[in-house]
Amino acid sequence: MKFTETAWEIFSQSIEDYHLTDNVEATIKNPFPDGSLEQLLYAKNWIDTVQWHMEDIIRDEDIDPTEALTLKRKIDSSNQKRTDLVEFIDSWFLDKYKNISPREDAKINSETPAWAVDRLSILALKIYHMNLEAQRESASEDHRKKCTDKLNVLLEQQKDLSEAIEQLLFDIENGKTKMKVYKQMKMYNDQSLNPILYQNVKNE
Repeated sequence: MKFTETAWEIFSQSIEDYHLTDNVEATIKNPFPDGSLEQLLYAKNWIDTVQWHMEDIIRDEDIDPTEALTLKRKIDSSNQKRTDLVEFIDSWFLDKYKNISPREDAKINSETPAWAVDRLSILALKIYHMNLEAQRESASEDHRKKCTDKLNVLLEQQKDLSEAIEQLLFDIENGKTKMKVYKQMKMYNDQSLNPILYQNVKNE
């Protein structure tokens, strides 16, 4: 089975597992062995799925402002965990390909394998929820038709993105593309880099 096919199955399982409770406070029950790539992929999509629903909740126009602020902090924390996990997955790929010697004319891809997988994980969520809308009986026929059209586009994106990821991995394995990773260096959660945060610390 291709890597992207395995990843898609894991993402789909994570999404289905989350919707058993459909609760952003639900505890993850990762079914895969610790340290395995499968465990990392499941954890990655679980974070994405929880954050997807937190983003829905915070857009409720009637949400209590205090609750919204608390939720915004959770979303920021989730974003940091998401970034950290993507970089951890890239570290897994770096270790996998550590003995590959790139050719002299090897290219550098603008996106690492893990960040491409990040997009695939989000795409799995889009397809899941667009499919729900395309079949929602309480919606109008016009709504379902539009969502079906959008779903077909998303499914085409899944095919194209999966092919692109497989090609990237093939090129890395064969030395045609360099496996090069840059840390994202998020600044907004860092007390030493975010002016608002380090000014607050200074004034305490």
